[in-house]
Amino acid sequence: MISTAAPPLARRISALARTLTIGVRVCPDGRARLTPRGELVHGCADTLTATLARLPSGTGRVELDMAEVTFMDSAGLEFLDVLDAFGRTTPARVTATGWTGQPRRVLELAGLDTADPLSHPAAPPPADAPAKPAPHGPAPHAPTPLALAPSAVAVERTERLLELEQEVEQLRHALDSRPVIDQARGILMAAHACSPRQAWDILREASQRSNTKLRTVAAAVTAGAQPDGPAPAEEIRTALRTAVELTVGTGPAGPAAG
Repeated sequence: MISTAAPPLARRISALARTLTIGVRVCPDGRARLTPRGELVHGCADTLTATLARLPSGTGRVELDMAEVTFMDSAGLEFLDVLDAFGRTTPARVTATGWTGQPRRVLELAGLDTADPLSHPAAPPPADAPAKPAPHGPAPHAPTPLALAPSAVAVERTERLLELEQEVEQLRHALDSRPVIDQARGILMAAHACSPRQAWDILREASQRSNTKLRTVAAAVTAGAQPDGPAPAEEIRTALRTAVELTVGTGPAGPAAG
């Protein structure tokens, strides 16, 4: 029996999440051997929940071999929480062993046992404590709360993804802004007999001095050059006039300086 799920990692980064599959082999003695393969990322807990729900009702032990899990972020701790809850709400004994590579390192960073993060040996009773009679039936499973602190690996990966998204957004904005900026540079070159580089410097200087986005300054220059076009706002006109003087010196008055 194989359970497969491939939910997105998050919004626009769904392509980064690899499919998690869980192979299941039920043994005659009531053990279920689970073999997860892939990455423990967003959605892995749902895959595990669906797999556990399909196990036979008489399953007395669930053993996970994690050796084929290649990557784990903080969602992997949710995966372990599902296992923990299953062990506390059913008679089955649950173990998760065989951790290697990066997932093992995440367990270390989260302060969990790298041999089996679900194992929590009970503290020995005081020497003078009276002996308790053995309980009848299967021993209850002690609660094993798992820390949900995000791992350093998950944080680093998330930060890098956010950086990439910001870079893409900046490039997209630059492409959208380029036509109006190029037009404004052409107008400034014609009005002040300056080079393309000097025209760019004028726009940049005016943007900084007026505390206005460069694209907005360029749009004001372009609009002002049209017949009966609106003059740039006063702060932009003043900033352009100063930028022209600093860049090319006193020159022919044009739509940029107003």
